[in-house]
Amino acid sequence: MKFVSTRDKSAREYNSYEVIKNGIAPDGGLFFPKENVCFSKDDLASLKDKSYAERAAAVISKYLTDFAPEALLYSCKAAYSKEKFSKTPAPLKEAGGKTYLELYHGPTCAFKDVALQLMPRLLSLSIEKSGVTGDALILVATSGDTGKAALEGFADVPRTKIMVFYPEGGVSDIQKKQMLTQKGKNVSVCGVKGNFDDCQTGVKNIFGSDNITAQLKNTGYFFSSANSINFGRLVPQVVYYISACIDMKLDDGKSCDITVPTGNFGNILAAYMAKKAGAPINRLICASNKNKVLNDFFTTGIYDRRREFYLTSSPSMDILVSSNLERLLWLVCGPVKTALYMKNLKENGIFEVDADVLKILREDFSAFYTDEKNCNLTIRKNYEEFGYLMDTHTAVGAYAADMYKKETASENPMIVVSTASPFKFSPAVCRALGLSCGEGFEAMDRLSEYTRLEIPDSLRGLRTEKDRFYKTVNPESMYAEALEFAISAK
Repeated sequence: MKFVSTRDKSAREYNSYEVIKNGIAPDGGLFFPKENVCFSKDDLASLKDKSYAERAAAVISKYLTDFAPEALLYSCKAAYSKEKFSKTPAPLKEAGGKTYLELYHGPTCAFKDVALQLMPRLLSLSIEKSGVTGDALILVATSGDTGKAALEGFADVPRTKIMVFYPEGGVSDIQKKQMLTQKGKNVSVCGVKGNFDDCQTGVKNIFGSDNITAQLKNTGYFFSSANSINFGRLVPQVVYYISACIDMKLDDGKSCDITVPTGNFGNILAAYMAKKAGAPINRLICASNKNKVLNDFFTTGIYDRRREFYLTSSPSMDILVSSNLERLLWLVCGPVKTALYMKNLKENGIFEVDADVLKILREDFSAFYTDEKNCNLTIRKNYEEFGYLMDTHTAVGAYAADMYKKETASENPMIVVSTASPFKFSPAVCRALGLSCGEGFEAMDRLSEYTRLEIPDSLRGLRTEKDRFYKTVNPESMYAEALEFAISAK
């Protein structure tokens, strides 16, 4: 399997270890497999009795063909051990006529763990295979969950250093506490005076600067990424969609619909990749919160980030520039148009796809959005009527799934991706349930008392942890912080 950049019309090819080591293409595009991966019905059937780690190794080996199958299996078994995940990383739970794909049973109680417990191992294999002498300086922009999951996954991993940038005031108290208390000699965390898009743009600009890259090389490091712009973050996410379809035990010829709470478009893109690889998936429902730039795009074909930015109770989705949409555009219309769309987005804040492109996109995707009122009502309804407690992001997905069912009368089984523990967003969940509470740990205790559900150990233990990181900078100072961290880390 070879990879190309989404913006390179020359279609220069890269090996998978180069893709994971570099994170982003030299031209600013995103790496993607040149050919589609396909699993036959027999291939999928053969995974039925396999463990999650064995399924992961089998799926990922089709994409990362430069790695020995034995090395991938070893890495997957280590990443998805019982010590890391109390149960299988991707269990299914039925409630209220829907099936929830729960992806928050890992170390940081968010779906990002499923990819970021494996990705550091993939990066280590890539560094070794590439033969480079330097170490990786990993820069991460986070809207909340990716930061902690990446820090946890890369903490004290040899030949890596990791720095996370988060929007000051744009993450929940618990998310922030998780990051600021992170242990490890090779980690750093920095707040940014802005929103997630400022963080993400800052990281992309750093990666795209030849001058900064040259300065970093003098320190003995090279840049890499743990965001979903790195294909090594994306490919483990394909696994849990294929695994879920197997566990659904669908009748022959039947398929399911999947609703994904969506911000940066990586998670739902992985579902699309699973569908194209042969998983029995019919429709993909893109669920947005009040920052509904994706909903508007799939409705009109116009992507316009020039709009008011809202801070919502689902902060991991408070995003106006969804990076992984670029990969979908490349699949549909190729590198020339994709490069033009991305140029227009960067320079003008807007692009519009051709009518034929929008028609193709609508063959697989539907889109709905949820305001704060309906998000709260969804949390309350599902708990009071069905006994299922969900976080704010999952509620956005559940509401969108209901709207899709209402609009289409689809009889396909519906999977809703549950992306985070409700205890990570305890104040918002408490308010949705009509409970009076404070913030942070007070709300967490109140939610546990009311629902009689146990607080996850990794969250409960935060209350005694002391902050390690305190700095907040303007977006234009991010590159200086990254270089300073590289030098000091030596």
